[in-house]
Amino acid sequence: MNSNPTTSNPKILILATISGGYAGADAVGQLHADYPANTYILPVLCPSMFPSEFYLRSYKQGIDGIIVMYSGTDSPFKGGPERTAQLINETYPLMKEHGIDSRRLKLAAICTVCTKPFLKEVRQMEELLSGIGFVRDEINAFDSQAALPA
Repeated sequence: MNSNPTTSNPKILILATISGGYAGADAVGQLHADYPANTYILPVLCPSMFPSEFYLRSYKQGIDGIIVMYSGTDSPFKGGPERTAQLINETYPLMKEHGIDSRRLKLAAICTVCTKPFLKEVRQMEELLSGIGFVRDEINAFDSQAALPA
């Protein structure tokens, strides 16, 4: 039995804005609250700097779910929240084109003191991924279907 949770459980990537989501993650850590060990937190200035292709590459590299934790209109970057929402909405159809379940990508409003919402989002993603499995299985099944002659 493999006891390493990072290899036996789907991987969750959190893009957390420094002004909101990352501070919320830090607050969770200060509370010594538990969240899944298969969760990776990447602090970012503004998630709008990541194009749709970033998400697709992340899935193809083995990230199973992505939560973009943004502080919303509290952002110090003018137009950042709107651009981030637009990019996420543009990514969903691309995911479908590659056979990737769009529920694997979520945009969540997390502020500097939002510990319970932070934990809720991570747990919900973990539950979802436990149900739908690894992204590589979706991608492999889609690629196999696409390779069949018409």
